[in-house]
Amino acid sequence: MSLSTAIAVGAGRLTHWGLHGVLRRNASQLPGRVALALDRNLIADLSHKLGRGAIVVCGTNGKTTTNNVLAAAIESCHQRVLCNRAGANMAAGVASALLPGSSADWAVIEADELSTVHILPGLRPRYMVLLNLFRDQLDRAGEIDHVQDTIAAALASSPNTVLVANGDDPLCMGVALRARKSGTRVLTFGIGEDLDLPADRVPEARFCQACGAELEYEYRAYAQMGKFSCPKCDFCRPQLDFCATGVRVTREGVEFDVVHDGKRSHISAGFGGVYMVYNLLAAFAAASLAGVGAGSFQGAIDDYNPRNGRLQHFVVDGREVILNLAKNPTGFNQNLSLLLADERPKALYFAINDNFNDGKDISWIWDVDFERLAGQAELTAICGGTRAGDVQVRMKYAGIEADVAPLVEGALAQAASLPKDRPLYVLTNYSALWPAKATLERVGVSND
Repeated sequence: MSLSTAIAVGAGRLTHWGLHGVLRRNASQLPGRVALALDRNLIADLSHKLGRGAIVVCGTNGKTTTNNVLAAAIESCHQRVLCNRAGANMAAGVASALLPGSSADWAVIEADELSTVHILPGLRPRYMVLLNLFRDQLDRAGEIDHVQDTIAAALASSPNTVLVANGDDPLCMGVALRARKSGTRVLTFGIGEDLDLPADRVPEARFCQACGAELEYEYRAYAQMGKFSCPKCDFCRPQLDFCATGVRVTREGVEFDVVHDGKRSHISAGFGGVYMVYNLLAAFAAASLAGVGAGSFQGAIDDYNPRNGRLQHFVVDGREVILNLAKNPTGFNQNLSLLLADERPKALYFAINDNFNDGKDISWIWDVDFERLAGQAELTAICGGTRAGDVQVRMKYAGIEADVAPLVEGALAQAASLPKDRPLYVLTNYSALWPAKATLERVGVSND
């Protein structure tokens, strides 16, 4: 380790101690920011302490869950893992995750899509998992082709990285198409059967990534995910290296088999929806490549307890409260599918902020299928966040009368008049998630 790297590491660790040990504050980013200011090549310098390498998890939705399940699975095999579990997924957060200790077996790193060009050149991961690509934070990220180009450029800067991509997503396969041109090896995962689910009202990725013709689908799982093909060229859903079959999705959880290299492994989890099948399938694929057996992977799922606001359950004054993140149309629509799978009368609280990390443009709420909730028996809807009024108007156009409560405390107060057996679902975007989680932890008991 060079003198400059040693100074940067020392400064970063001192910052972490001050924040976490003294001030009891989150230390997921500032230590890395301080260290990178002293050594701009810090990520590359710290990558040398990884005995087996790094795995990067990237994509619009599901990064944190997939990343943390993967890290837990590798740790279950008695290997030391460095991981940015809190979801600090830009360069500073990655540097912070790499600071502890003098050695580790693996780094399992969640990466923001646009930050991959700052992370991959130094980290040089063995694998990069690409979960999905959806329109998200348009005022920051721009259109999806810009995101695809960024990820492809990042992969070109790390030529030995294997891309493990969602083969059901034509946008991920568009990245694979670009990456293969620079010599990147590609493996794929996906669902190998029709789940007989309704198509989303506003689908993504209608057109071929190679020639621009409109894609055809034999079936869809959700959004643009499914068995697609182009009628004009050979662009299509590839033969899957990790294929999920026998998929069952209920309110109680998911289960499926994974077929890989002629072997079949059974996976089950007590949480999620169809999107969780993809998350767990991706984590299983990466864990398998890292040498984790199916039994160890299932054991990690059984012990997994996120406590990060993603499908986290609470009990508040005898009422079940379910908290989850929903930050773009596809994420919201998948949450609505989970709500509809729960046949009980229920209360819903949608909190949308427009802070910097959320994106100022919230026009995407008009692409959410709120109409699917219209006609639900005994439904109580409440809107919150800095853009509560906008959400209330959107709900009105969907045929749903909704009240306004800027903070989750107000939603809990309104729900208090309802029978205790009616759950309250709290769906928030980024900056609204942590305040809601903090409130629910203060007034309730986590049931996970």
